[in-house]
Amino acid sequence: MKLSDRQEEIIKLVKEGQPITSEALAEKLGVTRAALRADLAILTMIGILDARPKVGYIYSDKPKSSLVLDYISNIKAGQIMSKPSTVNESMMVYDAIVYLFLNDIGTVFVENNGYLVGAVSRKDFLKIAIGGTDIHKVPVGVIMTRMPNIICGASEDSAYDMAKKIIEHEIDSIPIVEKVRVEQGKEQYKIIGKVSKTNITRLFVQMGKGE
Repeated sequence: MKLSDRQEEIIKLVKEGQPITSEALAEKLGVTRAALRADLAILTMIGILDARPKVGYIYSDKPKSSLVLDYISNIKAGQIMSKPSTVNESMMVYDAIVYLFLNDIGTVFVENNGYLVGAVSRKDFLKIAIGGTDIHKVPVGVIMTRMPNIICGASEDSAYDMAKKIIEHEIDSIPIVEKVRVEQGKEQYKIIGKVSKTNITRLFVQMGKGE
């Protein structure tokens, strides 16, 4: 795994000033704590840094190719993905909200003619619901985030890549897609699964059990 320049700089700063807090790291790098969140999560997950509550980060002296990293890098998205929850873009927002809560999910993926065209999250539904709009008359296609602005994955992508995307983009799930055909210069994708925070968490629980 190749670390980014900022991740390498974070490691250097931790080695020089450990223990060091995320606030101190952000100040030295001239960025916000939020901007460092993904980098610190990744460096901690792969065993390069240890996070000590109320103390800060320290260099762990563990090999970069830790067992955890090796394991989740060899697990493919297709092995851990679950069935996607999809609706048609013509479905009314009210019905989509009911569908979302009945299925206890955070994001609904939107299809048209069998192709992935968008995604709607709980936050999107909340925004329109509190805005006074008649959600019985507005189709999901009006409020969804449209392709190609959706973070997608492929079945051959690693579980590590999926976890990294979820952290970096602050989303709860990623649609796993396959390219079906190209029409009028546009790439069309069929959704075949999803990898969510729950899928990633389940993978770590299985690791703990030695499964």
